Amino acid sequence: MEIRSQRTEAKSDTKVFTDRILLITGGTGTFGNAVLRRFLQTDIAEIRIFSRDEKKQHDMRLAYGNNHKLKFTIGDVRRPESLLDAMSRVDYVFHAAALKQVPSCEFYPMEALLTNSVGTENVMNAAVAAGVKSVVVLSTDKAAYPINAMGISKAMMEKLAVAKSRVAADRGCTIGITRYGNVMASRGSVIPLFIEQIKAGAPLTLTDPAMTRFMMSIDDAVDLVLYAFSNAQPGDLFVQKAPAATIETLALALRQIFSALNPIKIIGTRHGEKQYETLLTREEMLRAIDHGDYYRIPADTRDLNYDAYFTEGIEPLSQQEDYNSHNTRRLTVDEMAEMLRELEYIRGQGAGRRSQRLDIESENQALTG
Repeated sequence: MEIRSQRTEAKSDTKVFTDRILLITGGTGTFGNAVLRRFLQTDIAEIRIFSRDEKKQHDMRLAYGNNHKLKFTIGDVRRPESLLDAMSRVDYVFHAAALKQVPSCEFYPMEALLTNSVGTENVMNAAVAAGVKSVVVLSTDKAAYPINAMGISKAMMEKLAVAKSRVAADRGCTIGITRYGNVMASRGSVIPLFIEQIKAGAPLTLTDPAMTRFMMSIDDAVDLVLYAFSNAQPGDLFVQKAPAATIETLALALRQIFSALNPIKIIGTRHGEKQYETLLTREEMLRAIDHGDYYRIPADTRDLNYDAYFTEGIEPLSQQEDYNSHNTRRLTVDEMAEMLRELEYIRGQGAGRRSQRLDIESENQALTG
């Protein structure tokens, strides 16, 4: 009930897009498709999809029946010229283009830097030059206390966004940041892998069963973007409060949904993975403003005055915890299964809403080390 009421409130925020033009970078991905499903039925004037993959754009064009509100632009966030052309007459920009696979970014960190950091700077520069009203950039929990190249590149992206927001505001453009946890069944996530393994009768491969992750639906993710567009002040960071689950709980919930008895195989942690993810650091929690379903972290708007930095401070960090997937509400297997059953992706995989419930305790023999 709480999730539904939150979504109803967020959907009303689409009114700010009436007769406006929205551009989505990386728009052929999971976020782009979710935004399209939400917006194409509204009074928005036009949605522009900016990406470098012509095949995915073609598939999307066919999937949405050549909708007259939907326009496509081939380009790359690494190339400022293509962004300048795409921004003409645009009112709002949602920047979702990114390299987001942790292992690939570990092996090619410069590529992560060029797309996630430099590419974001290019997007913001083009938006300000074109007179865009508002830009929301998409970040990740891996940007908080980053230990891998993907998280580091996103952390730098956030710093660039806050810095750019100071000068953009003087030119009529508001730049805000949204930081996400795990978006269930998004492209490259573990859920499609587990389902493939279930259907193949193969073991479910877990890196570490005690590893925890925040759990959000793609609708939650779109709601967060809408909330940011409607409420952001320059440089604000928004996160949504979310429950978490262990990777083992996720695997057991999928076995329950599909009435499967696949064994679970522990394969060890991959390159750059964390035991748990942090949505807000201790430093950010000291400044966080509670908005009910969301936290808003205002940007530090002071100028570069070192005297002030030496004389103005906040309460001791020792008095504050961070907000992470180990200390948020933990989902049970049944609760995780119910969240999964709400996903369109899961329903599309032939999972029934009333599948046989497994007795987890009696199935412990199916777990292998």
